[in-house]
Amino acid sequence: MVDFIKRDKNDIYGMPILGFLFKNEKFLLVLKIAILLLFLYATIFGFLNPTNENVFTTGLFWGLFWPFFMVLSLSTLGRVFCGICPHGFIGKYITKIGLKKKIPKSLANPFIGLLLVFIGWWFVYYMFPGIYKTPMATAIVFTVLTILAIVFYLLYDEMAYCKSVCPISALTRAFSKVGFTWLGTYKSACNECKIFECATACPYALKPFTFDKKNSMGDCTLCMDCSSACEAVSFKVKKPSFSLFNKFKAQKSEVWAFILITAAISITMGFHHSLGRSAIVEEFIWTRTARFFESFMSFGPIDSIGLFAFLYSVAIVLFLSVVGMFVASKIMNVTYEKTMYTLGFAFAPLFIVGGLSHMGEFFFYHYASNTVNAFIQAFYLDVAYMEPLATRRDSWVHVFRVFNHIAYIWAFIIMIKRFKLIDSKPILKVFAFPFASALIIFYMGLNFYTGYVFKTYGAMKRGHNHANHSTLNIVIDRNNYKIG
Repeated sequence: MVDFIKRDKNDIYGMPILGFLFKNEKFLLVLKIAILLLFLYATIFGFLNPTNENVFTTGLFWGLFWPFFMVLSLSTLGRVFCGICPHGFIGKYITKIGLKKKIPKSLANPFIGLLLVFIGWWFVYYMFPGIYKTPMATAIVFTVLTILAIVFYLLYDEMAYCKSVCPISALTRAFSKVGFTWLGTYKSACNECKIFECATACPYALKPFTFDKKNSMGDCTLCMDCSSACEAVSFKVKKPSFSLFNKFKAQKSEVWAFILITAAISITMGFHHSLGRSAIVEEFIWTRTARFFESFMSFGPIDSIGLFAFLYSVAIVLFLSVVGMFVASKIMNVTYEKTMYTLGFAFAPLFIVGGLSHMGEFFFYHYASNTVNAFIQAFYLDVAYMEPLATRRDSWVHVFRVFNHIAYIWAFIIMIKRFKLIDSKPILKVFAFPFASALIIFYMGLNFYTGYVFKTYGAMKRGHNHANHSTLNIVIDRNNYKIG
């Protein structure tokens, strides 16, 4: 164990304020307990107040936890949300008294969690836009996940739920690579170490002293337990996405997380939520397909346009990524698997960086007011509810759309860097590049096309009876806001 070490200037642990926030054991414990209590309170509040008048439960989970602790923190600081996640926090203690069995190989599969969030959440969400956004539904979802987590912690060791079953585990592990922080150790101190207390302290049975050599933090959730055990652990500020510029052992689920989430969120929302507000919404193929099927069958409560927007998005993204990589592999005379799981990491910024555009706009449209009003209601504060900071008529909010362009530029840069890891002739790489980058090119084109559509045809007139607007109305009614 190392008691003192001279830290580098870019080591967050050595910075006065940030060092306290990320390393102080007592502070982190208090923070984790506070978030756990808030989590439990919001869940119970959802059962006790199941109507849409309850803005606390939905505001906390969908206005604070998801956009800020996930999208914002993941794209910058990495998996810090996992480090303070209530499930992970209680899991460390439950596992100690559990059976500590080895999880079966059939369950030790990160694709399980990925498919849960892709199908169980996003596929269902586009068919029934408001199904998860009610207080009761939100409370049920997180209660089920909590029970599932507890069962896995009781049965299996090494935080098996977090590694394999958690719906956002594969996402956070994959997209955290875009961030600019890195947990590692000081090699000079580790060379003399014989007891490796950083590894002993890790609830995930990881070895922090190997992270730098492997160029991978594996399943590390940044719980910071290792840094409490040994001073040689560092948490440094690095160049954004720096680990993606070099070799590491790729996990296939990470590449598929980039592909599926880009399809489910970035592209589907581009189709359904962005172009769905345009004056020519009825001209798009997903709308026409929905109208065709509606002509001879009833979809009932299903949002048919959302359903087909999702299906077309997934089909297009799968075709562009899979076929594009296959053609690129043939051009370079490299195996498809090598090509896909080396170059596929370039898709990472499309959602997590591009998502900052949506998050920035909706912070002013909904998230800020939703969160403030949630706490006003939950703790019975004698202050007036907060109005949204902006409406869709405020053009200045569109400044956040720059992140959509940063996303594909960043993706192209990573793709160029990842191509250097492929052993093939330079001229062949040049010809293979556009095929491997087909998904990035499509994402870029969709952004420009969306701008063209609104500039040429304008937005859909208010009062148009379109399913896309029902979601917004639910949010407005739920919070008793007045827009405009």
